Amino acid sequence: MRGDLVRKLIARGLATGLAVAAFVVLALTGATGWGLLLAVAALAAAAGERRVRPGADGVAELVLVAAGVLTGYARRLDAGFDPALAATALVLLGLVLLVGPLRDAGNLEIRAANLPVRPLAPVVAAELPTILLVLLGLVAVAAALTLPAVVALVLALLVGLAAGVVGLDLARRRFRPPAGGGPVAQALRRHRPEFLLYFSAPPGSEYQVTMWLPYLERIGRPFAVVLREPEFLPTVAAATTAPVLYCPTLKAIDEVLVPSVTVAFYVNHGAKNAHCIRFTHLTHVQLHHGDSDKAPSANPVSAIFDKIFVAGRAAIDRYARAGVEIPAEKFVVVGRPQVEKIEVRAEAPAGRTSPTVLYTPTWTGHHADTNYCSLPVAETLLRRLLDRGATVILRAHPYTTQNPASARQLGRLTELLAADRARTGRPHVFGAAASRDLTLVECVNRSDALVSDVSGVISDYLYSGKPYAVTDMVDGGEAFVAEFPLAGSGYVLRRDMSNVDDVLDRLLDTDPLAAARWATRTRYLGDFPVETYAEGFLAAARREIDGVAAVPTPRAGDTAPLSPTA
Repeated sequence: MRGDLVRKLIARGLATGLAVAAFVVLALTGATGWGLLLAVAALAAAAGERRVRPGADGVAELVLVAAGVLTGYARRLDAGFDPALAATALVLLGLVLLVGPLRDAGNLEIRAANLPVRPLAPVVAAELPTILLVLLGLVAVAAALTLPAVVALVLALLVGLAAGVVGLDLARRRFRPPAGGGPVAQALRRHRPEFLLYFSAPPGSEYQVTMWLPYLERIGRPFAVVLREPEFLPTVAAATTAPVLYCPTLKAIDEVLVPSVTVAFYVNHGAKNAHCIRFTHLTHVQLHHGDSDKAPSANPVSAIFDKIFVAGRAAIDRYARAGVEIPAEKFVVVGRPQVEKIEVRAEAPAGRTSPTVLYTPTWTGHHADTNYCSLPVAETLLRRLLDRGATVILRAHPYTTQNPASARQLGRLTELLAADRARTGRPHVFGAAASRDLTLVECVNRSDALVSDVSGVISDYLYSGKPYAVTDMVDGGEAFVAEFPLAGSGYVLRRDMSNVDDVLDRLLDTDPLAAARWATRTRYLGDFPVETYAEGFLAAARREIDGVAAVPTPRAGDTAPLSPTA
């Protein structure tokens, strides 16, 4: 987080500083050539700032650079008052003033990917600041080459004409919207999606969507993805062939909810979910983006959904344990399809001379009562693992770097593993190699055991049948297992790491909880055949889309076996 702020401040300082320097040199000195060079550098810095700060407002810098460039242009021509240059100045001023309003108007338009339609008006409006930077750069080059001012005027008029056409088109669609919606809505009607995945979340959360896209595609019905934040559009669109739509306003959501849609799926409890849940003719299904004993996994907000797809009966018990009353008929046990490619291994890692241990620290959470992060004490754990000859896969939560202290702690751990890898040759995996080059499933399959904080990773790892340890960062003591039942089939590491050697003995050698772990696996992940595990979710999703009544799900606390079609 702090590193991101520093980058933004540096980008802002460069863009502003170079713009001021270019204006001063061009307006107040005779060094026109140097001034034009500074102007081009200022424009390049402004373009760089837009990459770091996409919403940056550089109007003041643009005005300074434009004024400086035109002053230098007039000095180069040395022909007194030039009407073409004066007209160029007016057009440039109009464009600078138009950038903000056009960008704001364009931001109210639906953007789409993976649809055979691409409205140009929102794209041009969004890119007008960059186009203007390029235009000013060309005017600076024309000044340096002492070309006639009419050249600059023609360039400015061409951009001005395009901006005017875009502005008129946006205004027409704003005040006189076409019947049947715009081109995106019309293309979506032709696509006839039967369901949609609705998503709103903070930056860096796209994994919540991408983990579900392969399984939504396997349902075999046309669908669309609706996003509420623009930064997710490129990543999500690259992960699916389904239409992906960025809807900035409630009106935009109204437009994309075409009549063929009957079901809306959700993967979190984002506040903007309410913007879609208001459509009562749809069936609203919560999928979640993981299954864990964390407090947010029993969020009372779940009650607003028509159906709650859960991995196993343990999730239903979790809501009841938290005092969240939800009718039993809302729950549908579907398993956790993302684990289907995890290799199941029944034997313990005992006797392995160099076991591979996956360590997955979670992030600190938004609030103190949901901070399960073990990074502050993880160095002791990793040193003990290295002393035992273990190979470590360190895969941190995507949000870890949002906390400066966590980022520093993670940095120290990666340095520790890098030094040990250089010294011993053990193939430790960390950083981008663990978080981007490998999927979580690949990390699980490479490992012999897991050490994790309270998180959904444990539920996924449970499918493998291999042993795991859980860090007790809330210092719950005897009450920890009661609050986080999944820890009962694992080995609990105390917050002060005082029992780390005993836990690692059981985790990597004796594994006395193997039998209990297999029973827990059924409670948390359902009782579905390994060969067709994902069919539990696919069948349940198709039933909702077709409007077929679901098979009743056992109530919380019911010990009867679950049907594979529950």
